[in-house]
Amino acid sequence: MFVAGIGNKTRYDMKRILRLLTATVPALFIGAAATGQTRTWTLQDCIDYAIDNNISLRQSRNSFLSGLEDTYQAKAAMLPTVSASSSQGVSNRPFSDTGTSSVVGSNVFSTSKSTSYSGNYGVNAGITLWNGGSLRTALKQQMVQNSIDSLSVEETTNDVVISIVQAYLNCLYAKEALSVSESNAEASGMALDRAVEMKNAGEMSKVDVAQLESQHASDVYQITSSEVNLANSLLQLKQLLELGISEDIELVAPEDDESYVLKLLPAKEDVYREALDAMPEIKKAGLSVEAAELSVKQAKSGALPSLSANAGISTASVSGTGNSFASQLEKNFNESIGLSLSVPILQGRRNKTSVNKAKIAADNSRLQRLSAEKTLLKEVEDAYLSAVSSQSQYISAKEQEKYAAQSYEYTSEAFKVGKKNTVELINAQNSLLSAQVSLLQAKYNAILGNILLDIYQGNYNING
Repeated sequence: MFVAGIGNKTRYDMKRILRLLTATVPALFIGAAATGQTRTWTLQDCIDYAIDNNISLRQSRNSFLSGLEDTYQAKAAMLPTVSASSSQGVSNRPFSDTGTSSVVGSNVFSTSKSTSYSGNYGVNAGITLWNGGSLRTALKQQMVQNSIDSLSVEETTNDVVISIVQAYLNCLYAKEALSVSESNAEASGMALDRAVEMKNAGEMSKVDVAQLESQHASDVYQITSSEVNLANSLLQLKQLLELGISEDIELVAPEDDESYVLKLLPAKEDVYREALDAMPEIKKAGLSVEAAELSVKQAKSGALPSLSANAGISTASVSGTGNSFASQLEKNFNESIGLSLSVPILQGRRNKTSVNKAKIAADNSRLQRLSAEKTLLKEVEDAYLSAVSSQSQYISAKEQEKYAAQSYEYTSEAFKVGKKNTVELINAQNSLLSAQVSLLQAKYNAILGNILLDIYQGNYNING
């Protein structure tokens, strides 16, 4: 707490304490004692790294790869199946009538047992010749699903890119806001120094000096708040990049190109029309309709006959017959071939139920496509309105910042010669600060809006 009438030495001691706090407190969040080397990141670096390492995106790619395996399986289902079998057995007959025997009275008893070894060997093959087109339909369904999974990867990539862009721009905004806070605190500190000189010369009251001391303390505290906000923004970006806790990052701000902030926007209708062709969620919705229609066809195939062919060869051998193993295999050699026809007659309405439910699902998929188009329309309209309003706000804020800077400069000069009081100076400084913050917000909102519109139109190159 500042007390009116404090001396120069005490005032400077307090300023040093406040400045020390601004240097040490944020270090708890930023990590002043970093163990690793700080890496410099551009926006494209962040996007490329996230595309390679983001967990959700990697899981999406794995789902796509898993679907490819299902496609290979669906193709293989149309090929013949071949299997080989072999069985070996031992047969023991302890009371057989072979071997020696003895006679006791009128009964004959066997004195030996019989043991034999048998083997069966075979190769069988089968193929489905016709099953209502079920196998081919299943393959088409799986290939459509592969395309849907691929678009899911693209959709997740877009989501990750948008999150990275937002987090990156938040960091840049926080960094510039910190610079504004530091400049503002420096200006109020200079005003305070001038006020102390005027007080010592008897030209200013202690109350006026106390007001400037309070303002300067508030400005110094704002530096701390800005640094903490920057640290939190960097932390959010690191989490999106899946970086470890010990890794520090330093961001490269793009060139301050006002032409991009105020770039000419296309017509909203053109943006939406291009978005319908470019956005993966719309393509996914269309393919989902196609997949649902194939499901109807697949359900109908359940009521059709199926025809399959099978063939096989087999042989067998048994020991104790007096024939050699090779001769037994030859004599027991067997060949078979056949056709199997299955005709569904009564199935407890299962097939009709499956067809009706598949038709309902297909209708739902068409409704979902319409819903996806309406959702995209809302997103495009929101992004477009945000981009237009941010550009307008940027133009207004720039004018406001220019006049607020002029007003503060004139007020500051007048204050130095005693023509303006402390309240007027503080108001002019706060007006300038507010205008600078508004300008920064409008600037980064406009940049974000432009990038979102580029993404919706498929014009933003996420791969550099």
